Amino acid sequence: MADLHIDDFYHDAGLILAQLYQGFPGKTAVYIEDIIGPDQTDEYGLHSVRHLACLSAMIWLAEEGYLKYESTIRQEAIDQAVLSHKGFTLLVSRCELDRGGLDDDTGSNIDHLRHTLKSRSSTAVKEIMQYLLDREYGRDSR
Repeated sequence: MADLHIDDFYHDAGLILAQLYQGFPGKTAVYIEDIIGPDQTDEYGLHSVRHLACLSAMIWLAEEGYLKYESTIRQEAIDQAVLSHKGFTLLVSRCELDRGGLDDDTGSNIDHLRHTLKSRSSTAVKEIMQYLLDREYGRDSR
């Protein structure tokens, strides 16, 4: 059985980190709709499982120290979000994965992450996100 929710998590987490890097060091709201697209609430006004999973990814990234935020905006966004020191230094560090065509002289983790997200390959996104999340523990996911 494929764990599609994990693939979604990696994709969402990558987009969240890339969006916060783009605006660093400013604080910003990160809207779920900007990460996964519009959501249709059900007849009771409840969000989809996919929408709530993206919100959970944002909160998990904060709990693990990759970003900080001040509050949530209902279940729509995190507000006043910014990369933490850990998140920023992770993204600006040199990427040691095979960069698949990226220039070795400018091969930071954020360069590789952006390139991979543009490729829309769930396997490649999973690989770069596992690599990035493993950096804290000194493991190499290759």
